[in-house]
Amino acid sequence: MLLVTGVNGGLGALVLERLAAREGVVAGSRTPARVPAGVPARLVDFDRPETLAPAFEGVATLLMISAGAAEDDVVIARHGAAIEAAERAGVGHVVYTSLSGDGDHLPYALAHRWTERRLRESATLRWTVLRNGLYAEFLAAIAAPGPDGVITAPLGDGRLAAVARADLAEAAVNVALAPAAHAGRSYELVGERAVGGAEVAEALGARYRPGALGETRQAVTASGARDFQVPMLVGTYSAIAHGFLAGPGVRGDLAALLGRPPRPALEVIAGR
Repeated sequence: MLLVTGVNGGLGALVLERLAAREGVVAGSRTPARVPAGVPARLVDFDRPETLAPAFEGVATLLMISAGAAEDDVVIARHGAAIEAAERAGVGHVVYTSLSGDGDHLPYALAHRWTERRLRESATLRWTVLRNGLYAEFLAAIAAPGPDGVITAPLGDGRLAAVARADLAEAAVNVALAPAAHAGRSYELVGERAVGGAEVAEALGARYRPGALGETRQAVTASGARDFQVPMLVGTYSAIAHGFLAGPGVRGDLAALLGRPPRPALEVIAGR
């Protein structure tokens, strides 16, 4: 049996679309009633550890999609509870969607690295880590033009090796359906061609006039974002602007797992 967590999220929903017709696939969700009809579902709530042991009973492979943005201690508690429950339930293999290695400068990297370490130290679980790059859809959101047609996102001259979320979902499915071939492996799943603010503007028919990080911090704070979200977003802008998320610029693990070239980020951003 293959159980997929987080199926009501953006990545999890795309994964489930690709697996829904297969026998032996179960959706794990905080709201099982929202799972598409015809797909077996179990209650999986990372904030309620008592739901995890019964949900993982009989599961051979657990595709564990990261449990959402929160403070580090909250995310670590969620992931720790899930891994402990998987061990107790006798799960054989955990496939975990993590964060790309060049994302170590990001404020939300620590919980991912803790989870990777916890999996490596498990005495019973086989594991595979999918180090996902930032989504092209995310870049489209944080570099969206304003009403005046100007992109003011503080990306400077930096570039992001953004990835189509659908490609990451497809790669996760390919690994989860044949986990033994990927045991003990960590894959770096980033785009092969990084894009910057000027290219996003050209693709959208907009103008690019990057602002300052301080101005952006003030705007994000005033938007009603939760306290922990402000450094997360500003830190992401800074990491892109200062050249830490541009990727290697060569064919990498994503193309190998897909069996084809990844979809260009600008196509996703432009809606083509």
